[in-house]
Amino acid sequence: MQTRILVPLIVACALFMENLDSTVLSTSLPAIAEDLGEDPITLKLALTTYLLSLAVFIPASGWLADRFGARVVFRAAIIVFTAGSVFCALSWSIGSLVAARVLQGLGGAMMVPVGRLVVLRTIPKAELVSSLAWLTVPALVGPVLGPPVGGFITTYFSWRWIFWINVPIGVLGVVLATLFIPDVRGDQQQRFDTRGFFLSAVGLAALVTGSTTMGLDVLPPAWVAAMLAIGATLLTGYVIHSRRAEHPILDLTLLGVATFRGSLLGGSLFRIGIGAMPFLLPLMLQLGYDMTPFESGMTTFVGAIGAITMKFAAQPILRRFGFRTILVVNAGICAAFSAVPALYTENTPIVVIMTILLIGGLFRSLQFTSINAMAYSDIDDERMSRATSLTSVVQQISLSLGISIGAISLALSTAGKPADAFTVSDFAPAFLVVGAISALSIVVFRRLAADAGTEVSGHRPEPRPDAITVARER
Repeated sequence: MQTRILVPLIVACALFMENLDSTVLSTSLPAIAEDLGEDPITLKLALTTYLLSLAVFIPASGWLADRFGARVVFRAAIIVFTAGSVFCALSWSIGSLVAARVLQGLGGAMMVPVGRLVVLRTIPKAELVSSLAWLTVPALVGPVLGPPVGGFITTYFSWRWIFWINVPIGVLGVVLATLFIPDVRGDQQQRFDTRGFFLSAVGLAALVTGSTTMGLDVLPPAWVAAMLAIGATLLTGYVIHSRRAEHPILDLTLLGVATFRGSLLGGSLFRIGIGAMPFLLPLMLQLGYDMTPFESGMTTFVGAIGAITMKFAAQPILRRFGFRTILVVNAGICAAFSAVPALYTENTPIVVIMTILLIGGLFRSLQFTSINAMAYSDIDDERMSRATSLTSVVQQISLSLGISIGAISLALSTAGKPADAFTVSDFAPAFLVVGAISALSIVVFRRLAADAGTEVSGHRPEPRPDAITVARER
């Protein structure tokens, strides 16, 4: 009982801190931009830089956990993340804020993947979905509290106070990790893949930075193109290197597992679309509807309530229908909910917006639970740390690309308008684009086998009549 519930809850402290931080920052972005004298679209760098830092440092998390023990790395990661939060609170410019977010990303890169690895290595696969629910429900309290708390602090005090929230949570996380997190380790004899780390880290950094600054006046177009080219070249070099290395830092052979490949590729497309929502929605509510950060937060937080509610129903739904059916049908539903804000006007009642966010949160939660659980359904314990590293890297890249695509779409539709002149209709193209990208994940999920991830979902599809007939004839 302690392992199945307590360990996921402790790891959830880290997820709570990270998710609270991200949602608070998204809600407060316009106010921070005004205080620092920056454009709100440009300040998305504070969001994407954190995701970039995660993508760069996550590949090392699995090796560090295997070498030094999950408890030591997890505890150190919480300390680094909390220190980064303090520096964010003390930042005085966009440059200092971005630098502090990089430090936060270094901590987050070790904190969440290693915490997830502890859960995956201590929980039987048959109990994985329910344990992931215990892991994610407290973590989703962050998005529930983030928008209203961040909006309240930003509106009535100062946005700088939002980063101090992480300090007591971080202290609690360190204490609980010391007392209860098992010191699980993997193969400690593997050498660190230094060349692979360089190729993947610099390649990902260049590629994500190039895509993040594309369409903005942050860097000259020639520099952006050069970064994209360098990133693509280095990542191609990593693919070649990984085929020769005995223990590559990102194990691409995992893509040979059908359920893992489907979760990674389909989940990436889904996250690219969904990842733009925390960026676009607060901007639309504050710039299009002229809401305060607090009013915006009190509107968007209902989506997280829907997400929490679905966590308790995910297991029986998956047992009834299986991964493939849920992922295909639910991806279409989620994509539609992501595109619905394109239909909003200045006269759309707030209660309608909140209802759509609430229902959409239910379906998005089911999709994320299904994607995450299926990813590890056919991965053996020996390769679990490598699987968590690769999954976490791809997730962060997808979310970063989602924010970038949303920002670029918004920049194109506003055509150089000042932020205070934005209208609700200016956001419509961006919501349509991200909804369409999420819908593309259906193409990947349809290729899954009917019994994909059966050990985890508990779904046992009935054999087709023709299959039974053939079996009898034999």
